[in-house]
This record gives sequence, structure tokens and C-alpha cells, in this order.
Amino acid sequence: MTGSSTGAEALERLRSLQAGGRLAAEYSGLPRLLSPLAAGDAALAKAGRLLARLDPDEVLAHRPDTPAVRVAVTGSGTLGALAPSVWAEFARHGLLPRLTVGDYDSWRVDLRDPASALYAPDTRLALVVLDASVVFDRLPPVWSAADAAEAVAAAGEEIEALARGFLSGSGAGSGATLVLNTLPLTRLHTHRLVDLRSRAALGAAWHGLNARLLGLGAELERVVVLDLDVLLAQGGPLCDPRLAAYAGEELGEELLARCAREIGHLARALTGRTRKVLVLDLDNTLWDGVLGEDGAEGIAARSTLRGEAFGRVQRLARQLGSQGVLLAVCSKNDRGPVLEVLRDHPDMQLRETDFVAVQADWGPKNKGLEEIAERLGLGLESFVFADDSAFETGLVAAALPQVAVVPLGAEPALAPERLLADGWFDTLELTEADRGRTARYRVEAARSDLREAATSVQEYLRELGVRVCVERAHLGDVGRLAQLTQRTNQFNLTTERLTAAEVRSMTEDPGRLVLTVRSSDRFGDDGVVGALFARREADALRVENLLLSCRVLGRGIERAVAAAVLDHAKAEGLAEVTARYRATPRNHRVADFWPSVGFAALGEQAAEAGSLEALVFRHPLDRPLALPEHVRLDVGF
Repeated sequence: MTGSSTGAEALERLRSLQAGGRLAAEYSGLPRLLSPLAAGDAALAKAGRLLARLDPDEVLAHRPDTPAVRVAVTGSGTLGALAPSVWAEFARHGLLPRLTVGDYDSWRVDLRDPASALYAPDTRLALVVLDASVVFDRLPPVWSAADAAEAVAAAGEEIEALARGFLSGSGAGSGATLVLNTLPLTRLHTHRLVDLRSRAALGAAWHGLNARLLGLGAELERVVVLDLDVLLAQGGPLCDPRLAAYAGEELGEELLARCAREIGHLARALTGRTRKVLVLDLDNTLWDGVLGEDGAEGIAARSTLRGEAFGRVQRLARQLGSQGVLLAVCSKNDRGPVLEVLRDHPDMQLRETDFVAVQADWGPKNKGLEEIAERLGLGLESFVFADDSAFETGLVAAALPQVAVVPLGAEPALAPERLLADGWFDTLELTEADRGRTARYRVEAARSDLREAATSVQEYLRELGVRVCVERAHLGDVGRLAQLTQRTNQFNLTTERLTAAEVRSMTEDPGRLVLTVRSSDRFGDDGVVGALFARREADALRVENLLLSCRVLGRGIERAVAAAVLDHAKAEGLAEVTARYRATPRNHRVADFWPSVGFAALGEQAAEAGSLEALVFRHPLDRPLALPEHVRLDVGF
């Protein structure tokens, strides 16, 4: 199936759903329909224009569990083309945008005005989309390089001041992530100066401005800066000169579509949908050739011209693995020869130790992926599968719609770009826990061996020697705790996503209790694996959320945390502890957690805007909660 026919079929299906009044009801199926379409694809832009007519409330009426993200947009030019692209990109990832677009060139007012949509309490993304006019509108009709340098400096100071004001003012309460962008400089700007020295001076000042903006993204927790130079390097124009002249559209539809794709990736990270595992094929994916036919001596990943292209794929995978992406193999091959190649082949830049699982057999690959997921204790929604075979990617896409599928095609030189195109592993901040993830999962394999050797679960847990430490969170824990709220889905009792700034604010609030949960056992230290967020109210402790990494489930850690909190509340002289559970498609396994540790259901709590109702539970502190026999608990609060 060609890209164009895929786009035509997707549009035809969308139009059919719309004509039949079923588009809102079928919204949850759109990721599979739209996933093959690329940013800038004409079909995707048309799909976005169809989707932009939807009422988000109608979608939520059919599927109230659809993650809805409030997005407020303002900027310096005409941004009408951005909204359809945002709709298309969000729909590709199963997200629902609640989109508000400000007036033309209203960005200064919107950033200052606490009544603007940027400051709304439920705004998650505040987009301020700027173009070169924020500099050139400051200049007189006839200007010099020195005039331009002054305007550039003034624009940089203003943007930074407004951004910092937003974060520290009323916007601090909204928790919104502020999204800015670098400003593109074109030949139309530089060549108004006829001497080369002046052009160089303008370019130097301009690059300094963009470096300053990118510096804000590196420094400030709730600021993300899109580098438009990177997006423009993919090809295509900055804008249509006619629309720029007549309509003030200084950033064109194709470029805004690429911005929308990055915004979609950011929204996915904010809602806990970052992927964790990259599963790769081997033959004609990580090396040139077919191992079963050509033998180890006939494959290449560095020593031939074509093999070097596969070497680039390996280097990219290794780079991702160094940042916490779990690498796995799913290949139709005999396991013995595969392991020999991974261990000894001179062309290999990825070795057996770089992978958390090597699934090499002759079974269907969808079954192989399911086995890897079971072995790692992760849901399939955490997986990305990449293969050069259209048959294999089609099979996995049909059988396992939760898995993100990357068809690499027959040209290995294009594979790195295709692997990175959808930013499946994008995260807000990389932590030390991320970098050590592969080593931890390899340790998990040793635990698995112990579990299989044990005669019972109880024997396994006794041999494991679980130690749990529950203590107040420190500032150094903020990034990890925010990441846990964003990424943890299975044991996350309310799935409320928090930014680092929100977690820091909670840790500094004397009326709140923010706890870290650390675990270790005979095989090593797992680090921070969970968190509890609570608020003191009169004579009660209100647990707002409890979450635990899925990799440590089944060890009694969650019961130990509950026991520690109940003991603390009793010692503080409180009368009760209450807690909530909000059901989502991914956390159904823990629906009965609070009753299992002695809490009684009180009923439902009214739903907040755009969220599901929560069940409320109460413990009267009339009896202690016994610890599991195999757990040693240390309490530091």
C-alpha cells in the first residue's frame, strides 16, 4: 500500500464517519487510522480540518476516558493553520485537544493578562508561536545592522521577561508548560543589507537571540523551546510569501504542521504515554543480510558500503539505550546463531548486554512481543516495534494495536529518520533512574530466575529479601517523582500527571505530605520506585495519589507504604485517612487496592472538568495494618 493510497483511504474513512455522525464515537480508533501519515502530508492536513469541527465534549460523552489536554495558543502572526494540525497530531496519539487560539498578534497581552486562556487553571500547554516580526517590527523603515542588533537584544529581553513573569505569576498556579520557539532568519531579511560584514553582524546577533531562547528551555522546568531551524532543515518553505504579505501568515502551513507534531509528542509525554521499549528485528534491520541463509560471515553492519547504513541504525539504537530506552530483539532466527553474532561478530556495535530480551525463534512476531512484554512486566502500550518487512509490521499492527509500529522499509539509510520521526521516547526530563533502566531490567532477569527456581511465591519473596524505605521527598527527588506521575499507568490510583514545578510546590507546602518509596533486595537497589501525595485537612489525612512502578509489583511494597502512612496518621493523632481511586483503562488491576488494606468505600467524588469520577475510601485508624512477613520497612518521616 503506497503512502498516497493510505492517505486517501484514511480520509475516505474519516469522511464516512463524519457523514454518518460517528466520528466522535469512533475517536478512539483514529490512532490506528492516522498513524501511517507523516507530518506535512496533505492527507493529514485535510484530516485535521475534518477533526477540528468536532466538539470535544461530544467525544468525551462517548469515551470519558479519552485523555483531554487543554491547549491555549497565542502568537505574533496568523495561526489559523495550526489548529487542524494539532487536532490531527493529537488524534494520532489518542489524545483530545481542547484548543483555544488567541487574537492576531496578541501574545504580549495574553502573557501579561491573568484572565487570558494561557492562565486558565486547566491549561496544560501554553503555546506562544513567534516569528521574525517581533524583531523587525521594532525597526525604522531604513535600518542598519547596529539598529537590528539593538532590536534583537530588546526582543530577547522582552520574551524572557514575559516568560519568567508567566511562570512566577498567576501562571505558576496553572502548572501549564510554556512552549516557545526560535525565530527563523531568512535571506529576505539578511540581504536587505548589501555588505557582507553587516550581514554577518546581523546573523551573529540573531543566533545569539535563538541561543538565549533555547537556554530558557534548558534552564526553566516548565518551558519547552521548539528549534524551528531543525524543523526547517527537513525541507519545505518557511511560509507562502503571498499569505505572509496578505494575511500575516509568517509561518506556513507545512512548518506549523511540523510544530504540531512536536507539540503532540510533548502532550503525549505530559499524559504518561511515553514509550519505554524499542523492539528491533535483526535481518536487514540491524545488519545487512539474512543470518539463516548467509551465515555470520555473510552479514554486515560496518564492513561494507551498504552495511555501514545498518551500522548507523545500531549506533542510534545504542544512543537511545544509553538514555533509558529498553532495547529488545524479536527475530525469526535460531537463538544460538543470533547470540553468537551479538557476542562476537566484529561488525556489531550492539551486544547482547545492550538488550533486555532477545526473542529469536520461528513463531509469529506478535506472539514474540507478547512474550517479551510478559517477561519485562510491561504493558504492550509501552512498546515500539521496528522491522523492514511490511508483512511483519502489518501483522503486529493488526494483532497488537497497542504497539507503535515503525515500518523501516527496504532502504536502511532512511531507517534512523523513520525511527525518530514520531518521538516515541520523548520525555520532559532525563533522570539518573532513566539511564540505569537497562541494568535494572537485566537484574530483573536474575529475579525471574530465582522466581522460577522457588517452589512457591512465599519462598521466592523470602529469598528475595525485600526492603522498603518510605521517607519525605527532597528537592533532589522532584524530577523523578514528576516522571513517575507522567509515566506510571498500571499502579497509579488516580493517574494525575504532575510537572516538576508542581511536585516541588507540593514538597514545600507544609500542609502536604509527599513521600518517596525506595526498594531494594538481594539483587540490588531499585532506587525510587513510587510516591505518595497527601494533604492534611483538620483531623484527617487525604491521600491524593499513590503510585508504584510496574517493575516492582507483586512484592508487597504497596502494602508496606499503606502501613507506614496509617501508622503515621495514628501517631499524629488524626481521626482518619481517606484515599481515592479513579479508574482508567490501564489501572484496573489496582481497583481493589484500598479495600485490600482495610479501607471502606464511601462513594463517588464529583468529577473535575475533563476527568473521570473517583471512588473515595476511608480508614478509621482503628486497627494497624500488618506488614508482609518478607518485607523490612524503614520509615523516614
